Amino acid sequence: MLQRLVSDVREQAGNAMRLTSLAVVMAVTVLIALAFLCGAFFVWVQQSYGPIWACLACAALFVVLALIAAGLYVARKRQMRLRAEEMARAARQSLLTNPAMIATGLQLVRAIGVKRLVPILAIGGLALGLMASRSAASETPREK
Repeated sequence: MLQRLVSDVREQAGNAMRLTSLAVVMAVTVLIALAFLCGAFFVWVQQSYGPIWACLACAALFVVLALIAAGLYVARKRQMRLRAEEMARAARQSLLTNPAMIATGLQLVRAIGVKRLVPILAIGGLALGLMASRSAASETPREK
């Protein structure tokens, strides 16, 4: 059983290594092809319009590509931030409905006792109320 698990992990690691090396080879060949395309574009513009216009055309091409990449970066970063906020909101909502959390709470009540737990619960309730009011206040300006 354990030997089979180890062999499965080795096989998966080997497959991941092969796929990664193929992806690296593919990326290098694509970069080389792009370099040749840029060189051909530069030579064509240089023969048609001269060296200054060729340099300006290549610079404009790379500026446009950089702006597209920056836009994609900003959009992806925003998407990741929204997903993280959504996951945090879902985690806050599901924390008290988790059966393991409820079982832990019941064991805590049994171990400490109800009379000693009342002041702790009062302080915890106050802290929870303050945290909820803070999160509601921070979410309100974004929705406007």
